[in-house]
Amino acid sequence: MKDYEPPRTGSRLGPIMLIGMWVVVLGLMALFFHGWMERQGSPNQRVQGVITDDGVREVVLSRNRYGHYTATGTINGVPVEFMLDTGASDISIPASVADGLGLERGRAVQYRTANGIITGYSTRLHHVGLGTVEQTNVRASINPFMTGDEVLLGMSFLGELEFTQRDGELTLRQQP
Repeated sequence: MKDYEPPRTGSRLGPIMLIGMWVVVLGLMALFFHGWMERQGSPNQRVQGVITDDGVREVVLSRNRYGHYTATGTINGVPVEFMLDTGASDISIPASVADGLGLERGRAVQYRTANGIITGYSTRLHHVGLGTVEQTNVRASINPFMTGDEVLLGMSFLGELEFTQRDGELTLRQQP
């Protein structure tokens, strides 16, 4: 008569635990690198800024890895991703973003862009904020040809500010 041998569960548990550990390690690495890449593309996700004793509002932005200044700001209290564009006359908003913000399309306006002449729609923004820098009743346009979620922050906003660029940083100042 043979002795009873219990099933060997320990021999299967080791490889399963090892595989599980590697899945967890790889998952954590993916999360870390996703966040790192996100910060490289848009290093100004939490724009702060200061208000000096004499009332000057100031924001400092870092250039992203592509050489652009992008930052998270707000339109009418809703967070949006801005790309600063001194070549744009107005704030230019993709139609999908404008619809999400509930913006009304005004009169049709023709704009000369790098891709030719396009027709956009004028609109007014009640409030635009970038850190401590804020403006009200800002001219903007809704651009049905723009793709993505990035809003071009043009001269209808930037033209009211002083800005200085040095060593990969852009300082925006708004006088009281």
